[in-house]
Amino acid sequence: MPSMAAENNSNVSLAEQIKQQANEAFKANKFSQAIDLYTKAIELNGENAVYWANRAFSHTKLEEYGSAIQDASKAVEIDPKYSKGYYRRGAAYLAMGKFKEALKDFQQVKRICPNDPDASKKLKECEKAVMKLKFEEAISAPTSKQQSVAETIDLRTIDVEPQYAGARIEGDVVTLEFVKKMMDDFKNQKMLHKRYAFEIVLRTREILMALPSLVDVNVPNGKHFTVCGDVHGQFYDLLNIFELNGLPSEDNPYLFNGDFVDRGSFSVEVILTLFAFKCMSPSAIHLSRGNHESKSMNKIYGFEGEVRSKLSDKFVELFAEVFCYLPLAHVINEKVFVVHGGLFSTDGVKLFDIRAIDRFCEPPEEGLMCEILWSDPQPNTGRGPSKRGVGLSFGGDVTKRFLKDNNLDLVVRSHEVKDEGYEIEHDGKLITVFSAPNYCDQMGNKGAFIRFEAPTMEPKIVTFSAVPHPDVKPMAYASNFLRMFN
Repeated sequence: MPSMAAENNSNVSLAEQIKQQANEAFKANKFSQAIDLYTKAIELNGENAVYWANRAFSHTKLEEYGSAIQDASKAVEIDPKYSKGYYRRGAAYLAMGKFKEALKDFQQVKRICPNDPDASKKLKECEKAVMKLKFEEAISAPTSKQQSVAETIDLRTIDVEPQYAGARIEGDVVTLEFVKKMMDDFKNQKMLHKRYAFEIVLRTREILMALPSLVDVNVPNGKHFTVCGDVHGQFYDLLNIFELNGLPSEDNPYLFNGDFVDRGSFSVEVILTLFAFKCMSPSAIHLSRGNHESKSMNKIYGFEGEVRSKLSDKFVELFAEVFCYLPLAHVINEKVFVVHGGLFSTDGVKLFDIRAIDRFCEPPEEGLMCEILWSDPQPNTGRGPSKRGVGLSFGGDVTKRFLKDNNLDLVVRSHEVKDEGYEIEHDGKLITVFSAPNYCDQMGNKGAFIRFEAPTMEPKIVTFSAVPHPDVKPMAYASNFLRMFN
């Protein structure tokens, strides 16, 4: 019979072998597989800080920042002098926009590794971010006193130069011809004139303002309706969706379920295209807010920088305002409930509760609106903490009770990258759809969209692969300090 010491040595050796396999999976961008393998190594030898820090990094790659913070905290608990543990936790805090917490961790890295130039560089960037945040907080007016940016824009004062050869809005109507010309210009990396960009965003604002927080959509018998998930600034993949499934029209309506922008570096092109179709025919395209339609996310993940580069500072404020008017949920034919993130921390939430949400604000850190934008399904029953550090995880029993309470058949949500572009969970009662293939040019996933046909409203899922795009990397316009960690 082997001694306890021999068994421990055997476990330590096997854990190291599994860690090597996990490292290889990580290098191949198979982050879920890497997490599973690091977990096995931790089960064999839970006192190795490296395993916890490596698993934290894998969670970060999957945007599971709450889990990353937990693992990195365990790593520094095991070894308080392990700089990489603080580094991983700081990176996860940064990704969540928690700059002050991140600053503490990078200061600790600097104390442990005073001569590390990389640590010094990241600390300086983080200090700059915190200083900028404090400055913005100091000069910002209370929400109740803020003037609408839209109301300060006078289109008559913006001239279109005679030499401008791009798409033009003639008269008061956004036509299909205009939208097609604009998309073709975007495809050739030509930007729309600011005069027309303002007009599209301002018109969309008026349309969205009039909508309730939960929009009811009616699909007549014999007609169809398409739901798309996250696009995340991948304009050329958006064009491919339209190639595969047709342009939005009253006979070919779409719902884009949030996260139109950020990460991908063609977010301006995506949002102006979606907004232009909304102006052309409001019933041809429905738009739902995602967690990335918010100031804090746009500041970190690229949209703010891209808007400043391609349009102007004024547009940054305008988009932030208009995103607050986006509806939070849709119900299709009184059967299919569509939200970006997921369900709620308490049972008994009714559709009238969602309709009653005052959505005209930046997303709060708790409550129904937060949970709609941030929550994720889990395989276990009940509810659990969020992998992301915001919202919650909810099980199939939660989904079934919500559907029963509201006389619905199905939940459709987005928010999570899936290898096949979609995943069916909770005994077929919940579908995740994600429409950004090869997400961030590294995940290797397919994209998907769902077609529903009335009256049965049976979901038909179509998957597709990524298409080539110009050589502009994802996150090209993102904050310097975040690009360092990607």
